[in-house]
Amino acid sequence: MSRSFKLPDLGEGIHEGEVLAVLVAVGDTVREGDPILEVETDKAAVEIPSPVDGTVKEIRVKPGDVVKVGDVLMTFETDAAADPGGLTASAAQPAPPEAVPETPEAGKTPKRPPRPASPATRRLARELGVDLFAVTASGPQGLVTAADVRAFAAKGPAPGPAETPQAAAAASPPEAPPLPDFDKWGATERIPLRSIRKSTARQMALAWSQIPHVHTQDRVDLTELEALRRKHREAVAAQGGRLTLTVFALKATAAALKRFPDFNASLDPAAGEIVRKHYFHIGVAVDTDDGLIVPVVRDVDRKSLRELAVELADLVARTRRRKTTREELQGATFTLTNVGPLGGGHFSAIINPPQVAIMGMGAARMEPVVLAAGGGPPKIVPRLMMPLVVCVDHRVLDGADAIRFMQAVKTALQDPEELLMAMT
Repeated sequence: MSRSFKLPDLGEGIHEGEVLAVLVAVGDTVREGDPILEVETDKAAVEIPSPVDGTVKEIRVKPGDVVKVGDVLMTFETDAAADPGGLTASAAQPAPPEAVPETPEAGKTPKRPPRPASPATRRLARELGVDLFAVTASGPQGLVTAADVRAFAAKGPAPGPAETPQAAAAASPPEAPPLPDFDKWGATERIPLRSIRKSTARQMALAWSQIPHVHTQDRVDLTELEALRRKHREAVAAQGGRLTLTVFALKATAAALKRFPDFNASLDPAAGEIVRKHYFHIGVAVDTDDGLIVPVVRDVDRKSLRELAVELADLVARTRRRKTTREELQGATFTLTNVGPLGGGHFSAIINPPQVAIMGMGAARMEPVVLAAGGGPPKIVPRLMMPLVVCVDHRVLDGADAIRFMQAVKTALQDPEELLMAMT
């Protein structure tokens, strides 16, 4: 029996991917679970397993193709007795809606059938306050995708009865004008916007259009902390870790998140609620050849500096090789980004929704600082200073909150004893 294999729903709102490699050929015999394709999504590179025992009859994709959930990737010849229910991948298709009575019972509101959408897309719709029934679906058989929800949210609500089209146009951002013909001025090249860069463009456009950002900046004196780091870095390196400033920042941030729980939260506009998380999973932005990827360090508050140094070094290395799993890129409650290794100083960070805050670190440099200690006259001394920026979602947090949060992190980083006390 011939069976079609479609790209399944990969979860977390992922609705398309780029084929990196086809791992089988026509005529190959495969067993259920054997890898048949490698597909790169905006989250990670994943292997797609065969859903059946059978023989590859037809391959409809090649490396470089962009495929969507529900697209037929290949077909198999299978034993009908061994595969009575069809391919597992067909689960990517939306289930038929529940039966709806033509005539509602007296006094009751008729039910609407559920709109086909994945759980991740439904969650995103709740977070953005989007009614799935108002969204135009682009997925197979009427499936509403995460991109559909984001596009709808970016347009804003439709004009109400008392709102004129002119008022609605004034309230919404203008559409981008068409691009000019660049070729008339010289040679050009067009590169497809794919994978991580495409995901980044979509997510950052959503963040900037939906979140009112507030930034606060300061400088942190790391002189004492750097001495502690240098003292222990070789011992940590012997265990496979890297005792970087980011490791210390992770612990200081986790301690501050416990003190200020609204930083470790998300806004649910539909419910009118702030969702506080009682776990501390911090995303760490990693610069890769393919773009910015943010793997997640889980339960930062429960791990020692040594454990974090080993885990972070491994996570960063695998992220740059695109060997992280999708699960390792999900579930962050807060994000930390360090541009210091690139030589960056003060900068503005963009919040990654549905988080409500982000902290950025710049390059630490020796600078002249005026210090007054022991009641004596002020002195100008060299100190290792690092720029720090905290950005918050003004719907949930105020500028004063951002300053208090930054001061908590700053105090912990400037005083190693304070940092150790915050870890207990």
